[in-house]
Amino acid sequence: MKILVVDDEKTLVKGIKFNLENEGYAVECAYDGATAVELARDAGCDLIILDVMMPELDGREACMRIREFSNVPIIMLTAKSEDSDKLMGFECGADDYITKPFNILELKARVRALLRRAARTQEAVLTAGNLSLNTEERVAVRDGRTIDLTAKEYDLIELLMRNPRRVYSRENLMNIVWGYSYTGDYRTVDVHIRRLREKLEENPATPEHIMTKWGVGYYFKA
Repeated sequence: MKILVVDDEKTLVKGIKFNLENEGYAVECAYDGATAVELARDAGCDLIILDVMMPELDGREACMRIREFSNVPIIMLTAKSEDSDKLMGFECGADDYITKPFNILELKARVRALLRRAARTQEAVLTAGNLSLNTEERVAVRDGRTIDLTAKEYDLIELLMRNPRRVYSRENLMNIVWGYSYTGDYRTVDVHIRRLREKLEENPATPEHIMTKWGVGYYFKA
């Protein structure tokens, strides 16, 4: 798990980084809002701890910009304890709020709670662009419209979406989705991939998500 810590108080950042790394997290640091937005876009963080008052771009504006492209959990740090300040932070897209000075044990507890919540959400709903899967209801949705999939079509797309960029051979997919005892040939996989593209891709002839690795197999591009 990677956590991005953003605050212009370098001593505070150093202390948070030390404590989180002792918990086993990888920690990236930044000291202004503009850098926070760049790292949130490029560094693949699982959670962000974001101070409100910072140079160049304050925490609330940075939070709103991050929300334009990411649903990563965000904890806001502030020296102000008024309810109005907290409400403004939530309206900007923050998931939690903690007031300085704070107990590092409380911060770590909130980090754990948010990561658990995010993990449950990710398990229940898989999303890529205009496509999403509700894994509890086994429902596929594209552009807000429910798409009818057969049981095997659903099993196949869920496997690919849960493991983006991992290339599966047709033999792998046959064994995982259909089972080792299945006696059909590997062209069954090709047929199901073609049907999934017809149902889920904007242009099946030039797919954006359900990709072919020529000579190897298939993979999902998020």
